[in-house]
Amino acid sequence: MNIVVSGRHLEITQALKNYSEEKIGILEKYVSNITEAQVTLSVEKKYRQKAEVLLKVNGMMIQAESITEDIYAALDEVSEKLEKQIKKYKEKMKDFRKGGDKKIVPETSAASDPEFGIIKRKKFAMKPMSPEEAVDQMELMDKDFFIFSNSATSEFNVVYKRKDGNFGLIEPVK
Repeated sequence: MNIVVSGRHLEITQALKNYSEEKIGILEKYVSNITEAQVTLSVEKKYRQKAEVLLKVNGMMIQAESITEDIYAALDEVSEKLEKQIKKYKEKMKDFRKGGDKKIVPETSAASDPEFGIIKRKKFAMKPMSPEEAVDQMELMDKDFFIFSNSATSEFNVVYKRKDGNFGLIEPVK
């Protein structure tokens, strides 16, 4: 696994790099095919230390972050979060192979706010996937929604987590 440790408003010492690699390296005992781990450590305010980790596993991405008063504690916490997410993902895959399914409730419309400001941009490769795979990816990234290319229709779709705990699917209409 390739582990890249970078810092924002924080100098990455060798001890901090070694600790990061050790905490993220432990995750290989749960998932052996992690190709890359991007660890970003930062100081947001005087007493807010943040650790963000993005794992790339078989074309899927698993993301977690933690904010504490100590960067080492943030690394411990983010490692625990990732461990839980990986275990949950592996359990879902086991259930999926046994015939389990997720509830995806189609929605007919989505509200939008005309006033917005883009403060951050992200780009990543989109592999075609089913809505069920998109829900898995959304949960692994610990997000409330996920945009994906539907493998059945070749259209861009959105899955999202509803307040009732189920999932919604937004599909374009031509």
